[in-house]
Amino acid sequence: MIQSRILVCLSAVLSCCALPAAAQPAYPSKPVRMIVGYAPGGGTDLAARYVANALSELWGSTVLVDNRVGGGGVSGADMTAKSAPDGYTIMLCAVGTHAITPARMKLPYDHLKDFSYISMIGATPNVLLGHPSQPFKNVGDVVTYAKANPGKLSYGSSGVGASPHMSIELLASMTGIKIVHVPYKGAAAALSEVMGGQIPLSTGNLPGGPLAAIKSGRLRGVGVTTAKRSARAPEVPTFAEGGVAGYDVASWYGICGPANLPKPVLAKINAGLVKILSAPDMRERMTDQGIDVASSTPEEFLTYVKAETVRWGKVVKDAGIVGD
Repeated sequence: MIQSRILVCLSAVLSCCALPAAAQPAYPSKPVRMIVGYAPGGGTDLAARYVANALSELWGSTVLVDNRVGGGGVSGADMTAKSAPDGYTIMLCAVGTHAITPARMKLPYDHLKDFSYISMIGATPNVLLGHPSQPFKNVGDVVTYAKANPGKLSYGSSGVGASPHMSIELLASMTGIKIVHVPYKGAAAALSEVMGGQIPLSTGNLPGGPLAAIKSGRLRGVGVTTAKRSARAPEVPTFAEGGVAGYDVASWYGICGPANLPKPVLAKINAGLVKILSAPDMRERMTDQGIDVASSTPEEFLTYVKAETVRWGKVVKDAGIVGD
């Protein structure tokens, strides 16, 4: 009789303990915010919106893109790092926010320790654009002119420290040219200025506005930064083809969250990303915009970011642009 009562009591205790866990709603049970540290209209923003829409459909729960512009993506990254580690605030992390900027300046967060690296999304070339009235048909033309007219040639970008800007800083470092950087508040603003003829050159991620401007003939693609030409803009030569041997830069994207995300939540987001990025229609949509799709495990993503941190740290130091 006593043994029977003990078993009954133990069963009641275990049942009570199990209730809170059973009552936990499945993730996600409310809208998820995806922070993008750049203005709408650029390649980073475009990639984020594709992923957010696909995750919303997969989960049946809204994933909202929240553009938090400032500090070359630092404001958005800081907000993410300091958010609750529950999976309801994630961000589109990129080479600018999580490899280049940490090499340039002291940040209010540790870009490796204060984030959970969930999965890669993909990468895209940056592209140097010229107004059709300008004589630059390839990067070799730009280098020749800049060497003959040091400091007289300018270009626009989405802002200091982003991958497009650093692409040209690397070009300047490798060729010894002096070219003036004109930072704008977002990729769309820089694109508008070069299309209007206010500046001779502009650089940005290939997807979105730059690709459309090239295809429409409103701008000339002077060069793409990757080692191979883009399948979406095969008429645009690479920087290496323009005479800069060994030049190879890509803007990569991934999804990060604050550090210490619960393992089940981290696994759920990673699985969702892997699934949507493997879907043929999603791959076609992103490829059509010049984004080379590539998912990963969290461990693979973190290893890649560490390698990129070392790479861009050297570039920043050699170019002498530490700090801002």
